[in-house]
Amino acid sequence: MSETWVVVPTRLPLVLRRCRTCACERFRTDGKFRVDAHHKLIDAWLLALCTTCGAATGLTVLERVNVRSVRPELLDLLHGNDPGLAAELLQDPVVRRRNHIALDWDAAWRLDTGAPHRPRGEAIEVSVRFAARIPVRPVRLIAEGLGLSRAEVEGLLAEGNLVSAVRLGGKPTGDFTFTLKR
Repeated sequence: MSETWVVVPTRLPLVLRRCRTCACERFRTDGKFRVDAHHKLIDAWLLALCTTCGAATGLTVLERVNVRSVRPELLDLLHGNDPGLAAELLQDPVVRRRNHIALDWDAAWRLDTGAPHRPRGEAIEVSVRFAARIPVRPVRLIAEGLGLSRAEVEGLLAEGNLVSAVRLGGKPTGDFTFTLKR
C-alpha cells in the first residue's frame, strides 16, 4: 500500500531577530513591503513587527540597486505586497544571511495525510513531500501522520519496523520516503 503526505505551510514563519526596543527575539511579517526610490536607485524591505512591543523593522531585499536592473514583474510584486514573494524571500539563504535572521516554523505548517484507512498487518510505503522548505524532524512527521508518540516511532525505528533510505534524524527540508512494516 502506498500513500503520499504533504507538509504545507499555513502562514509565514516568525523571524528570529533581536528587537532593539524590548529585546524580544521574534518578529511576524504579513508580506508587506516598503519600496523607496532615490533617483535611479531603489531600496526595498520586507516589513516585520515585534511580537511583544510591535516595533517595526525592515529586512533588506534590495539595496541601492539600479531601477533598470530590477525585473518589472518583481517591482509589481513588491508594490502589490505579494505574500508569495515574502515567503520566497524568507526562504532565500542570501536574504537570511544579509539580514542575520533565522526562521521559526513552529505552528506554521500542517501535515496533510489524506485520511487513509490502513489495514492492520500490511506494510505501507509513505512518500513525504514538502510544499516549502520547512525544517521539521521526520520522526515528528511520522508520529503525527501515524497518530503515535515520538517514543513509539523511535521504538519502531530501533526494532527495524520503520525503514528509510534517508536518515530519519536531523531536520531535512527535502522529500523522503519511508516504509512501515507491521
